[in-house]
Amino acid sequence: MGRKEFEASLADGVHARLVRMAGQWEGRFRLWFEPGKLADESLQRGSIRVLLGGRVLLHEYTGHCAGEPMEGVALIAYHLDERRYESAWAESFGTGTALMFSTGVSGDPRLSMLGSYSDGQGGSRWGWRTAIEQPDDDTLDLCMYNITPEGDEALAVEVNYRRMPPEPGGV
Repeated sequence: MGRKEFEASLADGVHARLVRMAGQWEGRFRLWFEPGKLADESLQRGSIRVLLGGRVLLHEYTGHCAGEPMEGVALIAYHLDERRYESAWAESFGTGTALMFSTGVSGDPRLSMLGSYSDGQGGSRWGWRTAIEQPDDDTLDLCMYNITPEGDEALAVEVNYRRMPPEPGGV
């Protein structure tokens, strides 16, 4: 990646869209273990920070799942040379002791990435697709989908964030 390409992306390209996501967020977290059967719903709070001059986003979040505290972290970037989104995600509830790495091509109005995880029993890997949409400056929607080894996809997690106003006297 050349400096000019990154500066152009930061000015009005993919990196500009990523930077737009920075801020403090709060919203509804919903979880499904089976298609169509809501398993949990709670409040989630998140912070998205811009790192490395706009190259990477850091999403840190907290909430509850099944009555237990939950926290997570995700790094999200756009690799200009490869023309793809990349992320690394870990969570106290969903990923165990693993990091999930995901990638996705640009061109989709959603930031969409695909990763996979073990079934924990030595069987086939399952897919995990993450789609992020920001319809306006104050709304951020994250949807995550389980994908069976046979290719069937079902909504597993949905977070509907609203931007929180800055704290009085905050920077």
